[in-house]
Amino acid sequence: MREFLRVGAIAILTCVPLLSAPAFLCAAQSADWERTVAEAKREGQVTAYLQGDMAYVQDFQKAYPEIKILEYGAGGGGAQVGPRALTERRAGKYMLDLYIGGPGTPFSFFHRAKALDPVRPILSLPEVVDETKWFEGKHHYIDNEGQYIFLFEGTAQPYISYNTKLVKPDELTSYGDLLKPKWKGKIASDDPMTPGIVGHGTRFMYYSPELGPKFLTRLFGETDLIIARDRRQRLDWLASGKILLCLFCYGVDEAKLQGLPVDSVGPYSLKEGASIVPITGSLALLNKAPHPSAAKVFINWFLSREGQIAYQKSRLASGGADSLRLDIPKDDVPPLSRRRTGGKYLNTGRPEWIDVAPIRNLIKETMMKARPK
Repeated sequence: MREFLRVGAIAILTCVPLLSAPAFLCAAQSADWERTVAEAKREGQVTAYLQGDMAYVQDFQKAYPEIKILEYGAGGGGAQVGPRALTERRAGKYMLDLYIGGPGTPFSFFHRAKALDPVRPILSLPEVVDETKWFEGKHHYIDNEGQYIFLFEGTAQPYISYNTKLVKPDELTSYGDLLKPKWKGKIASDDPMTPGIVGHGTRFMYYSPELGPKFLTRLFGETDLIIARDRRQRLDWLASGKILLCLFCYGVDEAKLQGLPVDSVGPYSLKEGASIVPITGSLALLNKAPHPSAAKVFINWFLSREGQIAYQKSRLASGGADSLRLDIPKDDVPPLSRRRTGGKYLNTGRPEWIDVAPIRNLIKETMMKARPK
């Protein structure tokens, strides 16, 4: 009897016909999914915060034209969406179904406020449930419970950009090269107290066995970094030669395509290896969602082969993204953004590393000590 239950459970998850499992198990799963889809069509919409290029929404609409995607918080970043959604919920208004974007917002706001439903139980499509289809043979979550914030992206991320007229790429073969006197006062950086790429980058440096807290202390304490929050300003400074290097710079790929003299140091060119990050690659389901069935259908489609292929293509214009699904083509992922088999990398999407408070405290203390007296 115990063996029958075990085999039956496998059949439910995979719907692979097994001689020792009754056929009705797969039929029951199929019927349950059909009921979910029918209810999703009755709900008619999903209200979602979708960070970055949302071209993949068009692919979903082709698959499920009866379910419309309503954008939540248009024009606002994750740091604005989190407080807004929680304020609405405190007023008894449950507007948001799901979040897709960087992991900082769902972790810092929704997870801490206990405003999320677990994702794992609603994964229904066999190709989504099958963990062998995913990086390292498992589903990745950034919360310690391994239930709430699903990671679907692991992109190699460059953190150093340079002016191609004034800097030769072979001058930078290690993060340690940033500490050389010739770059002092010539490096701009995003504000390390803000969310985004800078959080991934400082996390990589802090936990890298070859860099660590000592390197971050020297970087923010000895190099006279120019801290600027304005993304466009940093890029303009880099292109004009006002600065030679830019850390955690946005828009470099697009500027390069426009003919500006800027480029990024390939993450695999540095001896410390690459950082692979979920740039906009986390997914979370809000509890008390107004359209739960439609959200379930969207999540399963999005994490399917079709959905993740569409997601990868949607990110091409902003430097590319590498899905954690292994069974999809990677030819459209730019080489510098693509994970390499056997490559040296550090996965910053580990749950025990998500809290950047210790890193920010170290940097803040270092920068205060480095201020001119």
